[in-house]
Amino acid sequence: MLDVRRLQVLRAVVSGGSVSAAATALGYTPSAISQQVAVLEKETGTALLERVGRGVRPTAAGRLLAEHAAVIERQVAEAGAALADLLAGRSGSLTVRYFATAGAALVAPAVAAFRADHPGVRLDLGMTDPEDPLDEVLQGRADLAVVVRPREHDHPGLHLVHLLDDPYRAVLRKGHPLAAKRVLDLAELAGEPWVGSERPGACQDTVLDACAAAGFRPGFAVDSEDYPTAQGFVAAGLGVALVPLLGLAARRHPGVTVRRLRTPEPVRSIHAAVRKTAWGRPALTRLVAALQATARA
Repeated sequence: MLDVRRLQVLRAVVSGGSVSAAATALGYTPSAISQQVAVLEKETGTALLERVGRGVRPTAAGRLLAEHAAVIERQVAEAGAALADLLAGRSGSLTVRYFATAGAALVAPAVAAFRADHPGVRLDLGMTDPEDPLDEVLQGRADLAVVVRPREHDHPGLHLVHLLDDPYRAVLRKGHPLAAKRVLDLAELAGEPWVGSERPGACQDTVLDACAAAGFRPGFAVDSEDYPTAQGFVAAGLGVALVPLLGLAARRHPGVTVRRLRTPEPVRSIHAAVRKTAWGRPALTRLVAALQATARA
């Protein structure tokens, strides 16, 4: 294995045309330069310099190694610059995962703002695993996931940054007797057939916990795993549903009425989840900041 530092010494001698010129350029003594070249010649098993008057010139082997040394020096400089860009958050890549309604209303505008300010950072965007949305982050396959978690909830190995609270609304068919009210007590829906709008998980738990606090457990007549489909079932008169505001933002069925809830108002809390070991990376913290700014807006 050739010593990179000795190659740079050889390059300095070849560029300067003499040992003394190389010594001046590198801040070494001429003796030290000669010793380094001698060791390199021993390592390569061939002469690298030959005397010409008061100076030296490279042999074919010396010229070859000096040319490679120049390439190495340039690549080292490029590596240093690339590392500086990475550490400063100007380059690199981030893998981001999110759930559907957060993707449309929160992640998309935040990513657009982030890319405008950080064009050198590549983003890999995709949906979370609904069964375990945190697994990719914990396993290091994703840098950030937008997830629903209770407020003040801690998770081993993760840094959770609160983005926004997304309150649920009651979705009723047009003409439903309760639609005459502007605000409903959650318990008023206890005797209604319900249309499920979510898969089992943190979002559904938010609804069930609120219903339990209101003193009942909803009776689901129809199961649906997305908000537009749930609204269609409600419009057809098959039951009532609870849908968060973000789920209503993109598409609201013309056959439904939406009303606020109270006592209690179910609210899902949306967070950015980042591994604690990755927290502090400039590009990652700036993306979180873009998500926070979008949530505030």
